[in-house]
Amino acid sequence: MYKAVAAKALRRRTNAEYDRDRIVGKIQEAVTDMHFVDAKGILSAHNGMNLYRGCTHGCIYCDSRSKCYGIKHEFEDIEVKQNAPELLEKALRAKRKKCMIGTGAMCDPYMHCEETVKLTRRCLEMIDRYGYGVAIQTKSDRILRDLDLLKSINEKAKCVVQMTLTTYDEDLCKILEPNVCTTKQRVKALQIFHENGIPTVVWLSPILPFINDTKENIDGILNNCIEAKVYGIINFGMGVTLRDGDREYFYAALDKYFPGMREKYHRKYGYAYEIQSDRNTELMELFRDKCERNGIVHDINACFHFLHELPEKYEQMSLF
Repeated sequence: MYKAVAAKALRRRTNAEYDRDRIVGKIQEAVTDMHFVDAKGILSAHNGMNLYRGCTHGCIYCDSRSKCYGIKHEFEDIEVKQNAPELLEKALRAKRKKCMIGTGAMCDPYMHCEETVKLTRRCLEMIDRYGYGVAIQTKSDRILRDLDLLKSINEKAKCVVQMTLTTYDEDLCKILEPNVCTTKQRVKALQIFHENGIPTVVWLSPILPFINDTKENIDGILNNCIEAKVYGIINFGMGVTLRDGDREYFYAALDKYFPGMREKYHRKYGYAYEIQSDRNTELMELFRDKCERNGIVHDINACFHFLHELPEKYEQMSLF
């Protein structure tokens, strides 16, 4: 069913009248605007870092657009924390024991501007130099540019590459995540990392009710994960979360690509934060069964433990 929806939406996408929509017009653009700031700090209390603020991938469901995160500039005008490598080096030198450094949870470290700014690569060089581990999350196969560094980090400590997969059908993927590589390309990247001894974890989220909450979609993504030999899959349930800021952008996208869908969401969910698919029970059973039969870790706590755990011998090593 969703293949037919995707095909119709792609045909509508070429209609010039929709380009007049100021909000949704940005979905199709790979905006390269950016501004540079000096950050006061770079690592959170749990050793996570965000090198950029904003994103140009244009995913219609992006939670990072939510007003609660306090982004004051246009979301596609990327804020670049230009002093991040210096701040990171200072933070790593000050730590008493090694740990995993995380990035990509809020804003993708491999969006378009990374091709020229190379902030992510410079920070990976610091992590590699000081012998820390890294858990890095992205939707982009640009991460393959840094395969050499990630291999070096994994040999010295530990590296985990995380990739978000939401949509098995390539046409639908181009609508939901328009300015980033498709699922097929991400799966190829996962395979390359596995071949190079780097463990991978997939985020199977979000799953949009009435759009990609089908057995065909979930089964297809899981088959991709099996093929790529991923270590684990993180899934919080079949659905999506919508907050102020994110919700408006999402609904505008529904109007553009799926006419009538906004009203369907309003009738069923109102202004709820957690939007759960009616097929959640069925699809979660499929998810758990297929993971267990193929040896893929799917317990959320176990997955997060793996992302944060650095082998003890590295944790105890002195920086000097």
